Amino acid sequence: MGNRLSEVAAGRAAIGGIAADFLNLAAAPIDAVENFLRSRGHHGLFSQIELSFSASGLRDRDVLFKSNPMMVLYARGKNGALEELCRTEVVLNSSSPRWITKHTLIYHFEVVQVLVFRVYDVDTQFHNVDIKMLDLDEQQFLGEATCALSQIITQPDKSLTIDLYTEDSVGSTLSKNCGKLMVHGEECISSKTAIEMVFRCSDLEYKYLFSRTDPFLLISKVVEAGAQIPICKTEVIRNDLNPIWKSVFVNIQQVGSKDSPLIIECYNFNSNGKHDLMGKVQRSLVELENIHNNGQGENLFLPSADGQNHDNKVLKSQLFVEKFTESVQYTFLDYLAGGFELNFMVAVDFTEVQHKFTIAALVEESGCVLFTLRNHLWVPQNANPLRPLLSGSTAASNGNPRLPDSLHYIDPSGRPNAYQRAIVEVGEVLQLYDSDKRFPTWGFGARPIDGPVCHCFNLNGSSHYCEVEGIQGILMAYTSALLNVSLAGPTLFGPVISTAALIASQSVANGGRKYFVLLIITVLDADKGERLESSYGRVASRDIVQFIPFREVQSGLSVVQAFLAELPAQFLTYVRSRNIQPNL
Repeated sequence: MGNRLSEVAAGRAAIGGIAADFLNLAAAPIDAVENFLRSRGHHGLFSQIELSFSASGLRDRDVLFKSNPMMVLYARGKNGALEELCRTEVVLNSSSPRWITKHTLIYHFEVVQVLVFRVYDVDTQFHNVDIKMLDLDEQQFLGEATCALSQIITQPDKSLTIDLYTEDSVGSTLSKNCGKLMVHGEECISSKTAIEMVFRCSDLEYKYLFSRTDPFLLISKVVEAGAQIPICKTEVIRNDLNPIWKSVFVNIQQVGSKDSPLIIECYNFNSNGKHDLMGKVQRSLVELENIHNNGQGENLFLPSADGQNHDNKVLKSQLFVEKFTESVQYTFLDYLAGGFELNFMVAVDFTEVQHKFTIAALVEESGCVLFTLRNHLWVPQNANPLRPLLSGSTAASNGNPRLPDSLHYIDPSGRPNAYQRAIVEVGEVLQLYDSDKRFPTWGFGARPIDGPVCHCFNLNGSSHYCEVEGIQGILMAYTSALLNVSLAGPTLFGPVISTAALIASQSVANGGRKYFVLLIITVLDADKGERLESSYGRVASRDIVQFIPFREVQSGLSVVQAFLAELPAQFLTYVRSRNIQPNL
């Protein structure tokens, strides 16, 4: 469903286009690419990565000559099927080739993108055959390597060295004396320079005698044939003929260059969407910087009806550039390559019957991210006291874990339940960004044997430490806990969030460059589409809650992947709001 603006306030909010919008936009590609992907059901971060390839120590399959190596790149799907992506050229007589051929693919944070590399020795009789026409079965296989795309781009130098291997004659063991493959990934961004500008206008003219003026600015770039492509907008300022707007950000890549022409139009906001043009100017970023340095205004004009520039009506209204600064906007991948890690945490709901619940969360923003099976909350860092934010009712859906209708039911056939699926789907993605793969894991809402109800207990059964080894460790601890606790209630998130936030805040205090992701798996069912609000009436500074049924599937992507896709933009908002720089 599309958004329908039913009131002026909603319309003003939709105008948007200030600093916060740019922070999210910077994590995305060119609008056309993003729209293309979104039309096919994909959302989130879509960075284009150019891969370069080289190898060393390849085996010589001929006695007198070195190999003539060619590499073939594949993508491995979840079903194990391989899709060929590209073939390099053949490098003659070399055991350490550096291929010229590059391949560009799109990086999706929310899925594990497995790449398979196969190296072949191309016989001389085929050297005049088009690479794409070569029958690989007729070439000598030199070795194979496998990795995830995320393993490449998270390296400090964005280069990964992998052992090449082949199966032995029996096909049961692997030989790793086949040389090494080096893969380098480079993010395809022509410029990371962003311009921050603050605009103001003076002496805007009333459009209509008895109506008020609610001005905003629209900034567009000019492309071939004079067409205008919108880049960003300011907020709407109510009833003001001398407005000063908040900062807007323009990326050099969006504009083309600092000399490219920009059109800045001032409109009077109208709730029906038919905004009235109050005047415009056409200037490049270089000229806008000069306007700022000179401290002088630029007169707005209204274009003539026939489109002839000499008939434009020059107005007394003026545009001023109060601020003009350049800065580097680092990308999500820059921070990963610069040493940042995502630390995965899990909390499992062991409540049983319908009851009241309270969601407790931190009011201030942080580097701790909270997910749930049916909703996710982006939760604060630098732990402030927890405050109850939302309340409501849950459905009695966990039930007796020994019965098949329970979400906690462990199927003897090995089919995972909803909780196990959520752990695997989120964990298999996030573990690639966590170097030690030791995950804090808790349960809540359960009664241990001969004990009171506990709202935060270590899932591994230890009274001293909460970490487990790997995703398999989480699944084993979860299965073991089901045998040693009884489901109880009520559902209280506060103790789990407090514990997770304490770990996050201690990491920050110790200078850790980590962003904590807490997966809370539960059965809540509520979504008012509003920002979190404390019992004191304080509203969260970011839109950090989202309720989505886990069992739904959206265009082939699970809902878990759909909201994992939001994480990079949330991460960038966090680090940029605190001016945290990557170690590059």
